[in-house]
Order: sequence, then C-alpha cells, then structure tokens
Amino acid sequence: MTELILRHVRAVPKDLEGGILYVSLDYGVAAHLCACGCGNKVIVPLGPAEWKFTERDGKPTLSPSIGNWQLPCRSHYVIRNGEILWSGQWSDEQVLAGRRGEEIRREAYYAERARERVWWRRVWQWLRGLFGR
Repeated sequence: MTELILRHVRAVPKDLEGGILYVSLDYGVAAHLCACGCGNKVIVPLGPAEWKFTERDGKPTLSPSIGNWQLPCRSHYVIRNGEILWSGQWSDEQVLAGRRGEEIRREAYYAERARERVWWRRVWQWLRGLFGR
C-alpha cells in the first residue's frame, strides 16, 4: 500500500477497509489497517499530547510516525498528504526510548495545562475580590 484515502466518520466502523484512514474528530481517534498489508487494525488517539492530524486538499497527515511495535510486522511509517512513507525498523532499545520520550512530552503537556488552570484561577479570584463577590 502506498496511499491512504481520508474518510471522516463520526465513529470508527468495526470492519475497516484497506487503503482508508478513518478519522473521527468527535472521538479524537484515527484508524486504518496496517500499511504493510498484515490486516491488523491501527488505532491512534488524536490530540495535542498524542498524534496530530492535519488535512490538506482532502489528503491526511498524521504525526509523529506510526510504529507498530506491538504487532508481529513491526512496521514503521509516516502518513503525509495521504502517502505512506516507510521508515526504518527500530531496535527494542529505540522503541523504549521513543516510548519514554512520548511519556515525557505527555507529562510536560499536562503539567503546563495544570499551570495554566492555576493562573486562570488566580485571575478569577482576583477579579472576584476586586468586585466584592
């Protein structure tokens, strides 16, 4: 497989068709059959601390790369403008380092969000105090 066609859906169907990237913005998820042809479902969460989905001229891009390390095929590729771009195989050590990096990025994202909430709470409390509520 060299390309994926974008299909926006409310919910990802139970049975996936090859060559299609199903994207549910309602549920923040993208799904497709593995690009290697093994037939396994690949489902990725979308969001600022997960995979980023963009669309240009009806062609999907997901980043970062898709690394199917838990599947027997261990395929690794990028989906850019609907095209499958194959990436090199990773060693077990690289996979672990990649997972640690994802965890660090996720923790940093949520820590920043918590700091933002504290800042807004302080502003709200100051405004309430200012207006005597």
